[in-house]
Amino acid sequence: MFKSKLPADPTSLVLGIIALVFGIAGCCCYGVSAIIPLGLSIAGLVMANKSLRQYRENPEAYERSSYTNVNTARVINIIAVILNAITFLFFIIIFAIYGTFLSTAILEGIRQGQMNDFETSEYDDYKWESDTIVIEAEAYNIEKEIDSVNIDSIINKN
Repeated sequence: MFKSKLPADPTSLVLGIIALVFGIAGCCCYGVSAIIPLGLSIAGLVMANKSLRQYRENPEAYERSSYTNVNTARVINIIAVILNAITFLFFIIIFAIYGTFLSTAILEGIRQGQMNDFETSEYDDYKWESDTIVIEAEAYNIEKEIDSVNIDSIINKN
């Protein structure tokens, strides 16, 4: 009798390895990228469990090496799910704590009537009279030229 491989033999193993590698790399990206390997590892775990159930129902139809590969993939996917879930939750908690402190500081600043740095800048006290362009214009007696065309007379003629 011909024995075949389990349906999730290569796929769940590849998904587990990819999820594990990206999960470890996700620690460097502030946990934001841990959601993708978490989904991959959950998909690999579901596929592995489904294939193992098929093997238990009919062990004579499948190869024993395929069973060990899927069992190994199941273990790798479980490790990847745990690692990615912990990473994701850890960084969510860090962002929540940081956001709480930041919003508390902003709220206290508003309550005390303080404005942010952009509204109380050094440009509010700027003296236009002490500007060098204004001083030079006064020194050279630069005056505004009057337009030589009388627009009112042109408009009244029509």
